[in-house]
Amino acid sequence: MCLAVPGRILTINDAEGVARAGRVEFGGIVKDVSLAFVPEAAIGDYVIVHVGFAIARVDEAEAARSLKYMEEIGDIKGLSEAEA
Repeated sequence: MCLAVPGRILTINDAEGVARAGRVEFGGIVKDVSLAFVPEAAIGDYVIVHVGFAIARVDEAEAARSLKYMEEIGDIKGLSEAEA
């Protein structure tokens, strides 16, 4: 099963098009993410990320609800352990 996770954009590189990327925080975990599919996204925005690609912007309240739920079921912990 695939899962898309909401995160907040911390930084964005200066590239455009397919090279546009940034650092995104997921409840304390920070990952490099492609922002090519969300050219309108800015630092501080929340995005839904699937397999390293931000696929849509989402409002902060919805992101917070999703992250809280994922923390409750333990999915956020698994996100950081997968990189170890």
